[in-house]
Amino acid sequence: MKYVNACNILPENLIREIQKYVQGETIYIPRPETTFRKWGTLSGGRKLLNQRNSTIKSAFMSGTSIQNLADEHFLSIETIKKIVYTKHG
Repeated sequence: MKYVNACNILPENLIREIQKYVQGETIYIPRPETTFRKWGTLSGGRKLLNQRNSTIKSAFMSGTSIQNLADEHFLSIETIKKIVYTKHG
């Protein structure tokens, strides 16, 4: 997160209003919730995990054991269970 001087981007009347609450401090102004993105949507990580999980579910439905899936994908048995028994995704 980079520092930006409020005097360079905010109107003077807004700065005066903010100064009623805080002066000389660094504050964080969060993005609106409507601009939040889920983890991995920009990097492609989410897509890769969804593909991996789909592969795991297909293998399980074809008869591969949970233990074999855990060993093959380097995941815990509990994680494999969560993947194969989850209805969505």
